Amino acid sequence: MIKNYYNNLRNLNRNLIKNNYSNRGMNLEHDINLSNEYYIANDLAYIYKKPTPIKLVKVDYQKGLIKEAYFKTPSTTDYNGIYKGKYIDFEAKETTNKTSFSLSNIHEHQIKHLIDVKRHGAISFLIVRFSSLNKTYFLSTEKLEEFIKNYKRKSIPLNFFEECGTIIKDKYSPRLDYIEVIEKLYFGGNNHDEKKK
Repeated sequence: MIKNYYNNLRNLNRNLIKNNYSNRGMNLEHDINLSNEYYIANDLAYIYKKPTPIKLVKVDYQKGLIKEAYFKTPSTTDYNGIYKGKYIDFEAKETTNKTSFSLSNIHEHQIKHLIDVKRHGAISFLIVRFSSLNKTYFLSTEKLEEFIKNYKRKSIPLNFFEECGTIIKDKYSPRLDYIEVIEKLYFGGNNHDEKKK
């Protein structure tokens, strides 16, 4: 029964990816969500988008309409989960700027959260897409921390991503294989490909 469940998820994921791959204008969040569906369907990793905590104030239940709501607490990061027994936590951001990523795009409490969970053994990082360049980078929290400590700038230049980050290649399936980068940086190889076969 469980095997059938995973086979159905795998087939559903393949159809979703086939139907969506031709749409090159997909946003980063959509690409990551497709990748996460692939990882789950193939039993590689379990990583999810965190829901934003919202307090509902006024709701029209007959129309199914939220009329007033507000954020309960500031959210931490976009995604968390587990891969090979390690806690994964990251923030994903897009920029149209061709030369740098403004640090104003990520809140101070989010940076603190990434540093805190890293200190406790998590693999934490940023995924930043330069949408005008069609390039997506993985930047570890270690490198983010290094930049903040050593440079007194309000934005991270593209060349820092090129030198200290890792490019995440667009693929057919998974769409944005950031687990491949984690495997290479933190586990010394690319063993997750063997599970795909």
